[in-house]
Amino acid sequence: MAATYFKRFRMEIDLRGLPDEGPLPESYSLVPWDALLLREHARVKWECFRTEMDSVVFPCLGDKDGCIQLMRDITQRSQFIPEATWLAVYQSPGSRRTPLGIGTIQGMFSGPAIGSIQNLGLVPEHRGQGIGSALLLRALHGFWNVGCERVHLEVTASNTGALRLYQQFGFQRVETLYRIANTVQSEDEAATFR
Repeated sequence: MAATYFKRFRMEIDLRGLPDEGPLPESYSLVPWDALLLREHARVKWECFRTEMDSVVFPCLGDKDGCIQLMRDITQRSQFIPEATWLAVYQSPGSRRTPLGIGTIQGMFSGPAIGSIQNLGLVPEHRGQGIGSALLLRALHGFWNVGCERVHLEVTASNTGALRLYQQFGFQRVETLYRIANTVQSEDEAATFR
């Protein structure tokens, strides 16, 4: 078993002066936290991360049961912020079926007036349409509404799409971290995730 290190950035934003939320594309909506949605958040989290580098860094993200346990752990902590926890859903035009979860974000307090974003994810088929931006902005407004002045998150350095999104909103890199992941893959496979 080889140990591989992944570079991650801790990023932070000052919530003063947040932009207003804009409209979502047709067929999409954002659903506030409800404990009955725990399994749907977990399923979406798994769909978002199971083939991404973060499932190597955090193996629970590549496992359905691990995602359920992670959602339980997040939502049962006293620091959990329901107002910053949202599910993005999609419903095909004209469909009467239950809308399908396609994105998730969770929020927690990490100190007085400081929030922490947990696992913002959007399934690959729905990326590039502004849904991730809408989900992030809704959560940031939720943090602000409960008294947070700053919010931070961590992102794997090679996740350029996520880095671009966070920088677009004004997140600044404040620290570089290295996360160790024990892997059984070859060095060539590990290099693709760095």
